[in-house]
Amino acid sequence: MASIGTPSGSGSSRKRTVGYDAQGKRIKRYGSGKSETAALRALARRVKDYEAGLVVGSEHVTVRQAVEDWLDYGQTGPDPNTRRKNRDLCEKHVIPALGGRRLRDLRAEEVERWLHSLTTVLSTRSIRDVRWCLSRAVNRAMARGYVERNVVELCAVPRGRAGRPSKALTVDQARDVLTYTRKNRLYCYIVMSLLTGARTEELRALRWENVHLENDPAAVPPVVAYVEVWRSVRSTDDTKTRKSRRTLALPGLAVDELVKHRARQQQIRSRATVWHDEGLVFPTATGSRMDAANVRRDFRRALRSVPGIKPDDWTPREMRHSFVSLLSESGMPIEEISRLVGHKGTGVTELVYRKQLRPVIETGAKAMDDLFGTRADQG
Repeated sequence: MASIGTPSGSGSSRKRTVGYDAQGKRIKRYGSGKSETAALRALARRVKDYEAGLVVGSEHVTVRQAVEDWLDYGQTGPDPNTRRKNRDLCEKHVIPALGGRRLRDLRAEEVERWLHSLTTVLSTRSIRDVRWCLSRAVNRAMARGYVERNVVELCAVPRGRAGRPSKALTVDQARDVLTYTRKNRLYCYIVMSLLTGARTEELRALRWENVHLENDPAAVPPVVAYVEVWRSVRSTDDTKTRKSRRTLALPGLAVDELVKHRARQQQIRSRATVWHDEGLVFPTATGSRMDAANVRRDFRRALRSVPGIKPDDWTPREMRHSFVSLLSESGMPIEEISRLVGHKGTGVTELVYRKQLRPVIETGAKAMDDLFGTRADQG
């Protein structure tokens, strides 16, 4: 196609027909500049953009615009908590550092430098998440013709700051926690977390219909109290994995505390002016589902009464770590512990959760009764 010159008062402009639309009309691209050479150069860029499938005006799109577009309209799959986390990562780390950059001018080397600048403030997992968010935003922009390629995919994730290693209570510390937190409103939750190894997301979703407190070892066949760990607070309402759906016998102390907890909850419910009846075992003061921040705050408040324990050094999930370590110390095989906590295999149980390394005995509820006894034993 021929270029056509149209000189202007303070510069020059050029246009070129680059194709035809569905109605047979010419598709034109224009270039202008202070000189004929500059106008031809600008026209060549626009023709190249057209041939690459880029839309008009794509040269003005910034990283901020691409990221915000993805945050607002591109996150169709994740649950609300994941969307909030992604927005938080982008607003804290991506937009302040790269938001003003034109998307088409973004280079792999500057993305790499930015990722490496995060290694002193974020863990490797968080850096991976931040990179993923930016890459998804650029992929969306690329699909809409704003950029030709995704340079973020060319950048590896550097190793970030080492996170705080998880830890587990010793037997003596666990005894102290169970003794000194007894009067706290979260006590039953602590007992269930420490003595069954249930995840905090599973306990927050636990319903009374899945708790069976009938217990008669002398019956034929014996009747054992148990809990069905079949739900979590995930968007699907299901547990983390298929193996995580499990039915666990309850230790005696857990049975005693659940009976008392249910009676207290019924009293609170009868006096409450507002109660959202979701059938939850561990709800808020109005019956609705607790969030992670509720549990973490109340858990640390409960630990203030335990001598020798610094509350801010512990998180609710470390009761699950403690469960694994205490069973390991009691001699239970790692394969049985893995089944009790709902892991796919023994690898995660052994490498991430188990803090004590001892070999071999029987079943979860019995081991916990041996370690802590029942309420009757303690009284």
